[in-house]
Amino acid sequence: MILVDSHCHLDFPGLAGRVEEVLARARAAGVRLVVTIATTRAGWDVARELAERHPEVVCALGIHPHNASREGLRDAAPLVEAARHPRVVAIGEAGLDYHYDHAARTDQARNFRVHIEAARETGLPVVVHTRDADADTLAILEEEMRIGPFTGEIHCYSHELAFGRRAVELGLFLGIGGILTFRRSESLRRAVAALPLERMLLETDAPYLAPVPHRGKTNEPAFLVETARVLAAVKGLDPETVARTTTAAFAHLFGRAAPLLDEPCG
Repeated sequence: MILVDSHCHLDFPGLAGRVEEVLARARAAGVRLVVTIATTRAGWDVARELAERHPEVVCALGIHPHNASREGLRDAAPLVEAARHPRVVAIGEAGLDYHYDHAARTDQARNFRVHIEAARETGLPVVVHTRDADADTLAILEEEMRIGPFTGEIHCYSHELAFGRRAVELGLFLGIGGILTFRRSESLRRAVAALPLERMLLETDAPYLAPVPHRGKTNEPAFLVETARVLAAVKGLDPETVARTTTAAFAHLFGRAAPLLDEPCG
């Protein structure tokens, strides 16, 4: 199987400092590419350096909603310029997080819209973080789609079926991670069963959200195989079909990274 971890944080505690061994285990598990996500301005350079150093790593640049009041973007130009780097394959993550409210909601919304503007200008997909903010997230996505089209994905999809359906109708993809494997995620499994596999990407959000049977451990890209197995069971398919379909969805959405999937494994 060829798998892609479409969302992790190689520079976060738990993974930083042992990237070589983490990537070696990922390769052994069949993970061909890893997208490391920058969430602060300082993290942009770190993510690009990781992508330059490791052939199986590409990156996304953004300002997480938690950081929107401290360093949220008011102008897309710096992000557009930073994203010219050939190893940058997406914009984000950005969006709305009302669970913690670490940043003012008005700042989160402004920061989110600037990321969408950067996605339009660069042609790269926007990685959308949304927690306890479904209605406002959809409202911004719908308003921005009317301004001009863009592509993107809902990171860490763990929402009601209606939210997933609307996101797909807007042309967005859904990032499926370790939450799908949790014992209490039956409603999510029902929603995922009803949504099109062709619009799904696999992700870990490592070092967070380790899937069963690794709960309590530091998550890492190699654990993606566990989520792929559960997704296969939910869809009534074999894991190879899930790997092939989600990897094709990644190549379609993350077009700048697609040629790397044809390169020999490191």
